[in-house]
Order: sequence, then structure tokens, then C-alpha cells
Amino acid sequence: MDIKEQIHGLSEEMIENLGKLVAIDSQLAEAKEGKPFGEGPAEALRVGLEIAEGLGFRTVNLDNYCGYAEMGEGDEIVGIAGHLDVVPTGGDWTYDPFTLTRDGDYVYGRGTTDDKGPVIEALYAMKLLRDSGVKLNKRVRLIMGCNEETGSKCMEHYNEVEEELSCGFTPDASYPCIHGEKGHMEMMAYSKHTKILSMNGGFVSNAVCDSCTTVIPAKDGLKDRLEKVLAETDLQEYKVSQEGDRTTIFAKGVPAHASTPTLGVNAAAVTCQSLAEAGFEDDFVTFYNSHLGTACDGAGVGLKFADEYGDLTFCNGIVKTEDGVISCTIDIRVPVTLKADRVRSMCQGHLEDENGRIEILEIGDPLFFPRESPLVEALYKAYVDVTGDSEHQPMVIGGGTYAKSLKNIIAFGPEKLGVDYRIHGADEYILVSGMEESVLIYMEAIKNLLAI
Repeated sequence: MDIKEQIHGLSEEMIENLGKLVAIDSQLAEAKEGKPFGEGPAEALRVGLEIAEGLGFRTVNLDNYCGYAEMGEGDEIVGIAGHLDVVPTGGDWTYDPFTLTRDGDYVYGRGTTDDKGPVIEALYAMKLLRDSGVKLNKRVRLIMGCNEETGSKCMEHYNEVEEELSCGFTPDASYPCIHGEKGHMEMMAYSKHTKILSMNGGFVSNAVCDSCTTVIPAKDGLKDRLEKVLAETDLQEYKVSQEGDRTTIFAKGVPAHASTPTLGVNAAAVTCQSLAEAGFEDDFVTFYNSHLGTACDGAGVGLKFADEYGDLTFCNGIVKTEDGVISCTIDIRVPVTLKADRVRSMCQGHLEDENGRIEILEIGDPLFFPRESPLVEALYKAYVDVTGDSEHQPMVIGGGTYAKSLKNIIAFGPEKLGVDYRIHGADEYILVSGMEESVLIYMEAIKNLLAI
């Protein structure tokens, strides 16, 4: 039996084990004693380690921050870092997000691609490699984290209590290989004066605000003008209703990850743009349109910039109203050649006027490995050898992964370019055929890393 047949023979078992993980709502929750990220992430880690033990691996739980499954001997460690936590469900799901649902080659559920499915893929790649008798001159360690989506404090803990990795990858991005990740910048925008009674939308800061409900004072003719303007937008759905002295606008856009906001439609941005076009004069609407807007390029705060590895991207994720003040989260992915000091200087003078203000909360450093580095070459070769695809080249992305938290690793798979797996959106899925191919790719990758 050749290796592809062996992998295919394990396909149902992989899906069954993935189903055990998907069934657990492992969103960040209230911390409890011994469970720093809440019940769900701790339970997902317990089950993940239990699956690994059942496959014959040594396992360690690192205080429910993260854990790992390991094989092999030696001082050096080839690391694979995946995560078991998930983002909120959000959106309108066709399927129960916490029940694995198969439809032909498609398997639906929250975390199937981001990142529970890839954890299973890597685990079975290790199993098949071990069972094949390949000499393991280094330890191979699959780390299962519990806090990637909301801060990666799990990897901070790993770095405090465990050994440094010699080399490795995180299966939490795209093929063929990621040799750079843009810097991550967070801002908050605030209204100073507004006639808007309430504006609330979005569910996470690292995804486009895909739905928004706004309440404004009613005004003669405004409802009709809004409906006319909204009909010309890219919204999936909208509704304008009036009751008494209030007009309510519901806008449904298109979800997208904050690293690729141009793929989505920001419901809050379209609402503000439409309010202005309909003649609703408001200080915050003016501020939003001039500083945030719909363009996703940061031009409104002086940050429009691109280098040979990609553009700066700008994403408003959450909008909410508290005590009469509207706030907006802003997630920015900064090109790898742009340093923090330069970013601050570019923003200077663009963050506040009489209508609103923006605060810089954080600017994180980018990650970059030269294209010719042994780590990049080893992983890229594994991809090409399995798929035959040499057209696509290693690339830089806007997303942030564990590669920024752990030394000597980069992101590698599992997504194919041009395919929307709906991560962070409704009906997230993984392809069974893609899982099988990734197992083989990860087997080759581990072998190449053992040889470095």
C-alpha cells in the first residue's frame, strides 16, 4: 500500500477525531483556577492530548495554557504549533458550528480550517512518519495552543517553561509557504460629538464589521433617502425602519479576515457613507468617513503605504456605543519594511480633529525570513514535491500566527490560494481531499526539517 492509500485509509478516523474537537466551543472565556482561558479551551486541550495519547505519543499539559505531543529523541526539536481556540461563531450558519457536518468532500464546523483541522493533519503526519520507520534524529513536537486568536499568551507561557524550538512551522495560514508576516497595529477611534443614538456592530476586532445596527433621530424624508442610497451599495442586506422619533438602520455586509479586509464589505463603513450621502449631517459620520472610510488602506490617517511584499491594510472590526460615545476598533497590518517609529511619524497630525480622535494602542513588529533561508527552502520543497506546483512562490501575508511568538518557525499551509475556507466567518469548512494532501505535505516537511 503506498502512502497516499495509507492516508486515505485513515481519513475517516481523522474526521472522527476532528469532530471531537469541533464539538467543543473553545472560545476565550472567563478564567478559572487552573484554566487561564476558561472551560472551553482547557477541554479542547484535554481532548487533543487524549487523541495524541491514543495514537501513541508522549504528551504534556502545560498548565492548560498549551500542551504538546512528542516523538523521537535528541537535543533539537522540530516544532509544529497549532491552536485549538476559535473565534466567535458570528454570521448566519447553515450548519451547527459545533457539530461536524460532512457534505461530500466538504466538512463544516468552527475550527475545521482554523486551526483544529490542521492540528489533526499534523498529528497524523507524525504518526505515519513514525510508523514508516524514518530515523528521528531530533524530537518532533506538536504544540497545541489555547489562546492564538486573542493574544497568544499560551505561547508566552510555553517560552517561559519549555525548550526553544530548533526549527518548525505553524499550520495556520496558506501554502506554498509564508516567509514574512506584516506587523500588527491596533487603534481605537472615538466620537466627540454625535447625534447618533446608538451604533453597534461586529463581533471580533480581527475581522471586518459585517453587520451593524444604527439608531438616529427621525427626520422628514430621511428614511426614503437612506433606502435609495443603500440600494446602490454592496451590502448583502439592509433595512430602514422608523418608529416614533427614531430611525433604525440594519446593514449586513460581507465578512473577511482583518488581514484581507478588501475581500469583505464593512457594514459600519457603508452605513456612515450612506448617512452622509442621504444628508444626515453629523460630526462622527464626518470623522468616520474622513479617517476610517471604506477604502481599507489607512489613507485617512496618513498610513497609505506599500512595499515589494504587500500593502498596508486597515480594518474596522467592532463598533459600539457606551454612555453616548461611539468607539471603533481598528486592526492594521503593517508591511514588513515599515518600522514602528516610521508608522508613528506617518500618523502624526492625522489622529484627531474637532469631530473625533484615534488612539494608538499597540504596534507589533513584523516577521521576516529571507526567501533563501534553509527553513523556507525546506518547507517550500515539501510543498512542491507533493503538489508539483512551482508557479506559486513563498510569500508575505498580513495575518499574524504563532511564528511571531515562537523562534525559528514560519507559517506553512493548510489553505490553498484562491480558495475561501470562510475562516472567521459562517460555514467555515475544510476539504477532506485537502486534509489528505496536507498530511502528505507535512510528512515531507518534517523529513526535510529533520535534515537541516
